Amino acid sequence: MIYGVILNDAASLKKIGSLDEAPYKGAPKAPVLYIKPANTQVADGAVVTLPAGASAVEIGATLGLVMGRAASRLSADNALAAVEGVVLAGDLSLPHSSYYRPAIREKCFDGSLPLGALKPLGDIAKLTLVTEIDGQIVAQRAFADLIRPPAQLLADVTEFMTLARGDILLVGVSYMAPQAAAGSQVKISADGLGSLQFTIAQGAQQ
Repeated sequence: MIYGVILNDAASLKKIGSLDEAPYKGAPKAPVLYIKPANTQVADGAVVTLPAGASAVEIGATLGLVMGRAASRLSADNALAAVEGVVLAGDLSLPHSSYYRPAIREKCFDGSLPLGALKPLGDIAKLTLVTEIDGQIVAQRAFADLIRPPAQLLADVTEFMTLARGDILLVGVSYMAPQAAAGSQVKISADGLGSLQFTIAQGAQQ
């Protein structure tokens, strides 16, 4: 299973503004998770076909922590010992502005999670992900501003659920990430982790 988390970086919280008003009525007190089921997962070099009627997709460049063993009630001090490695991930979403309702259609369409090769776990706080669309850099994302760094995120998630060996926990995507249109070539890269590349294709027209 692959799990994602929202609102886990300072830049996204600044973009979304206050969560104290309706419909949210308060900032989350624990990680807010969603799933990317098996139909979403594709490999490096994939062609991702947009759902019918969609013409663009948000490219949520992120990293996935791959679990090397089953993990429950980890502490931040020992959490990273349960991680086998990391993968580059393109967490794709159809554009949507609200987190109030589960965005199943927007986040779980076929092929919406290209994944790179497994790499050794390093110091994620020092990494910067670069997103390119058609050869142009459209975003650079540093992980030093995570609200819950990887060890704390794992501790908080495994406080209420068990992660199985092979599960992947995505550390979070940027709110209102750059968009790619049908026909675009996308590349996500980071020093020491190589690159992840995929193509966006037009789906059926409504």
